[in-house]
Amino acid sequence: MKVALIHDQLREFGGAERVLVALKKIFPQADVYTTTFDLNSLGSHKNLVKNWKVNVSWFGKIPILNRFYSPFRFLTPLIWESFDFSKYDLVISSSGSWMSKGIKTKKPTLHISYVHHPPRYLYGYETAIEWQKYWLVRIYAYIVNHFLRIWDFQSSQRPDYLIANSEETQRRIKKFYRRNSIVIYPPVTILSGHSQGVQKQKGHPKGDHYITVSRLARAKHIDVLIKAANKLKFNLKIVGTGRDEKYLKSIAGPTVEFLGNLSDQEFKKKFLNAKGFLFASKDEEFGIAPVEAMGYGLPVIAYNSGGVPEYIKNGVNGYLFNQLNENSLVEKINELTRLGGEKYLEMKKEARKTAERFGEKRFEREIKSFIKKVLPYKV
Repeated sequence: MKVALIHDQLREFGGAERVLVALKKIFPQADVYTTTFDLNSLGSHKNLVKNWKVNVSWFGKIPILNRFYSPFRFLTPLIWESFDFSKYDLVISSSGSWMSKGIKTKKPTLHISYVHHPPRYLYGYETAIEWQKYWLVRIYAYIVNHFLRIWDFQSSQRPDYLIANSEETQRRIKKFYRRNSIVIYPPVTILSGHSQGVQKQKGHPKGDHYITVSRLARAKHIDVLIKAANKLKFNLKIVGTGRDEKYLKSIAGPTVEFLGNLSDQEFKKKFLNAKGFLFASKDEEFGIAPVEAMGYGLPVIAYNSGGVPEYIKNGVNGYLFNQLNENSLVEKINELTRLGGEKYLEMKKEARKTAERFGEKRFEREIKSFIKKVLPYKV
């Protein structure tokens, strides 16, 4: 069976790229297609994809377009419709902001789209454009987005089946595309053997810091975490990079540390010594980072929005704060701090137990099971 994997773009490594890597493990012989590809921009994760044969679109082969791709997003329909997938039995698109579900296929090729989210910038959810200070850029974006929204709906009817990465995304698919979908949660890397370590711990861990992992972008609201750290004077370690880094450093107090991208060993050490994980992203469809943190036995304090309440249960494996400001977050941090040793340990166990429901083997099993139902070939 010939399989193709289609991904929006390979210029950064986040939750969507983890899904692509997991799909490639399930179908190691699959060909990979994308709009743009920059191996070095994947940082410490580039080893995961460096041996892949990646088919890049005509768009990604033009240097100026490849470098300044966002203003040329209006070309998205032309990019995806230029590919030919007639030689494949199965095509799986990994679709988000760049709408890779918009590819065209013909029978008997089967197209399944794993939808991370309908593009947020098309449907009123927070994106970087909200903080764009140049009004001409905002007007340009609104005009382009009007036509992209029409194409996004039309192209959403092309896949034979849609898979949503959460119940929140499933609701958005129904609302914006008027289509049914099934939910298969994304794969989360769980630290093996750590459950026993969680059970043996007594009270609060030695580490006295909180941690977050995120792209440093306005829509991720890292500033809320920083303001809370400034107010309570707790140690906050921020993993990740992004265009907002300069601004965030300018408002950070002495207890806030920016770690950039970490190696796997450094990442593991920072997590094992943390007290909890903080997450303030708004309208996040799923959020892999909080679940990964729970795999380390970390209680998560997160903004009550999007798909996050699907796995964080208030007072059980973490806390949800209801207003997107530092005062609301501080309340929940104080609640966690006041927990007695045994109750805190119980919360860590529940966090770990929650994460184990989202492992990579579960993802592989559910993907294979679904494909077997809809495709008369062996998977």
